[in-house]
Amino acid sequence: MRLWHFWWRTLVLSTQYNPPEFVELTMTSLTMVLLVSWEFTHHWPYLVLSSSLAIGAAISMWVREMIVPSPHPRVVQLLAVLLLIYSFYGFADIANYF
Repeated sequence: MRLWHFWWRTLVLSTQYNPPEFVELTMTSLTMVLLVSWEFTHHWPYLVLSSSLAIGAAISMWVREMIVPSPHPRVVQLLAVLLLIYSFYGFADIANYF
């Protein structure tokens, strides 16, 4: 029970300390989960949702960096660009289905 309590308190503190970064982490994690599920099932809605979440996370990262710069801006910018490249590839792959 202590282990669950520790993880719960860590989650609550991380959401209170930096909410935008927590939302970006959640969106990026869901992007990866949906991408893996698309690889197994090849149902295009998983790819659409994954690409949409990737675009949202990338835009959120760029806006957060413009408002409050982080100590590691290059890493955040690189991740945002990679997410955008992935999302454009995903939407291009979806066009092949139709």
